[in-house]
Amino acid sequence: MIRCDYHMHTDFSTDSEASVKSMLDASVERGLRTVCITDHLDLDYPEDEELGPEPFQLDLKEYFKMLTKVREEYRGKLNVRIGVELGLQPHLGNAYEKLAGEYPFDFVIGSLHLVQGMDPYYGKVFEGKTDGEVYRQAFRETLHCLEKVSSFDVLGHLDYVVRYGRNKAQEYSYRAFSDEIDEILKKLISEGKGLEMNMGGIKYGLGFANPHPDVLKRYRELGGEIVTVGADAHRPEHVAYDFEEAGEILKSCGFHYYTEFKGRRPVFKKIP
Repeated sequence: MIRCDYHMHTDFSTDSEASVKSMLDASVERGLRTVCITDHLDLDYPEDEELGPEPFQLDLKEYFKMLTKVREEYRGKLNVRIGVELGLQPHLGNAYEKLAGEYPFDFVIGSLHLVQGMDPYYGKVFEGKTDGEVYRQAFRETLHCLEKVSSFDVLGHLDYVVRYGRNKAQEYSYRAFSDEIDEILKKLISEGKGLEMNMGGIKYGLGFANPHPDVLKRYRELGGEIVTVGADAHRPEHVAYDFEEAGEILKSCGFHYYTEFKGRRPVFKKIP
């Protein structure tokens, strides 16, 4: 089993109520050696009645204070890295570059959470459109974000939008969106950035991790080597979700190594 989880959230994220220590204790119980806390920072996320007026903001000073403390507390039991998941929007490139330069992150995920200004999670973006139309729009917006935002290490859950389509993957395949997806993958590779394999897709009932194995295979065919593995857990019971299968999925896609990050630098580990 891969014993590092590089995508998890705590109560520093608007959508999690899990304490930092509960997530770390779950990681120890699951036999992990290394984890990276990657709480949400979505600058300019739209106001929401459920989430409040300024959702997905992150007090980075308090965040680093807390995580630096627990990193020492868990030394010898668990390697704790400090990361962040940035919500990508084209106009936020300069703001994110400034933040990434000010704080000593180990790892930065860049993820698209908004399509036409709406989070697919809530379903509104699908009104009056087919799933496929929204998926294509999401991939096009992802590429636009990659052209404008560079201060991240890997692209998170590339086909996140498919989790929330009315019919999930019925209107989705790599082949159907290969033009857009290939451009995204080529852009990542040309800039030395990686791709995340997010096990949340399995947790959400898609039957595959995000992105689909065909996308991971294509990334490898094009020369991509940097791939991190994360469960996207927001609760302790989801830490390292289905990690027993994660290594086999990567091997089937042509990978021999997965990647950890420390000090924003990739560290390659052989898949067990």
